[in-house]
Amino acid sequence: MTTLLEMRNITKEFPGVKALDQVNLKVEQGEIHAICGENGAGKSTLMKVLSGIYPIGTYDGDIHYEGDVAAFRTLSDSENRGIVIIHQELALVPDLSIAENIFLGNERAANGVINWHETNARTEELLKKVGLAETPTTKVDSIGVGKQQLVEIAKALSKDVKLLILDEPTAALQENDSRKLLDLMLELKSQGVTCIIISHKLNEVRYVADTVTVIRDGQTVSAQAAKGLSEDKIVADMVGRDMTHRYPEHVRSPGKMLMEVDGWNVWHPEHGDRQVVKNASFNVRAGEVVGIAGLMGSGRTELAMSVFGKSYGRKISGSVKLHGKEVDVSKVDRAIDAGLAYVTEDRKSLGLVLEETIRFNTTLANLEEVSKGGILNKNEETKAAERYREALATRTPSVFQKVMNLSGGNQQKVVLAKWLFTEPEVLILDEPTRGIDVGAKYEIYTIINDLAAQGKGVVMISSEMPELLGMCDRIYVMNEGALVGELTAAEASQERIMSLIVSE
Repeated sequence: MTTLLEMRNITKEFPGVKALDQVNLKVEQGEIHAICGENGAGKSTLMKVLSGIYPIGTYDGDIHYEGDVAAFRTLSDSENRGIVIIHQELALVPDLSIAENIFLGNERAANGVINWHETNARTEELLKKVGLAETPTTKVDSIGVGKQQLVEIAKALSKDVKLLILDEPTAALQENDSRKLLDLMLELKSQGVTCIIISHKLNEVRYVADTVTVIRDGQTVSAQAAKGLSEDKIVADMVGRDMTHRYPEHVRSPGKMLMEVDGWNVWHPEHGDRQVVKNASFNVRAGEVVGIAGLMGSGRTELAMSVFGKSYGRKISGSVKLHGKEVDVSKVDRAIDAGLAYVTEDRKSLGLVLEETIRFNTTLANLEEVSKGGILNKNEETKAAERYREALATRTPSVFQKVMNLSGGNQQKVVLAKWLFTEPEVLILDEPTRGIDVGAKYEIYTIINDLAAQGKGVVMISSEMPELLGMCDRIYVMNEGALVGELTAAEASQERIMSLIVSE
């Protein structure tokens, strides 16, 4: 095989941190090459070096591409050579059409006038390549995340891509959409496109990858053929220790009934004729972890957000009881006062203020606790943030670090700290381990087990069925807005859950 890309002894330093230390990466023409590693290992930093986001001169080492030494100073430099990176946070403009997004900054125009006939015709060709039936004029905000991911790939193909880099491409996707995207990667490979995929989903890595490179603590640990490579070996390389047991052992004895939601109905906030939660009833006992399974769009998040201060939906009806007494959850502050907390699935947009510090974010949902007479006590705020940093083992030099500079797993710990500081009785976790690696997941699972051991009630929403099976005492199954089944841990299996979903 011909080597398309070789990164030799790449070292990249930030103030006080060596993010990459003599990293080597070799990618062959026409292969799918997976890069695995824990959050903060240096994977994304390496790709930013490759794509010119971190330009030549800001790092040590050499990049050899198509037989030449590459000197990328900007993202445009790498794109002009056929290197296109698709980040985990999609860079599409929701209010623009698919065609407008695909050719944004690369317009088909003459004398400053866009040729819409050519733009739409070329878009149709690209959509056909990625398996989308939508029209070029369809607005991006009207299609799901899975299809938006395919639009991003169509956009990459419009730039005559030779090396396509996908950073956690399936993190927000359901299993069906994930498989479509992975199959598309295999199709692109057959057409001669080389791919680099960064992923925490090791079953997907083994499905598509020819080679797997593992990076740990900014250094290359291993690079080996994917064929015959076990997930346990990849995990051991990623975390530097054996992780045969992906879920921490626990023995739970659920106590008294803690929360009861009865006859809960929610209507879409914009489409008044569409009911998104239909007569849902569920309960949680003290010291119990209760899961909610279901496909994307089943109504899980809508249920959680509407219960938490009616922060989603219209015409909401039903009751919420804590300790047998009905409580007021009509507003977020009232839900917090009642003893509820909600960790959103979108920590970056809705869970955190990324430009602010760990200290700022930790106390944000309970400022009264660190204030007197409306004046914030900075010393008390620092003490609180330090207490939770230590309790959750958040990896950071100090609580004055900006949250945007933390890894995904440590960001998630800050979100948890923010809500734990409100001292809730019931904590609703929506996709609590999305986009974080296996080592950080284990730490989050341990925190969940500790909360249950303290007598808290935990509601856990997850798209990863093995996660629900490994962590929950009971699992409710949701489909098309309704809770269609309830399984104990002993009864539950992936097959039982899926059969409840498809039988409705």
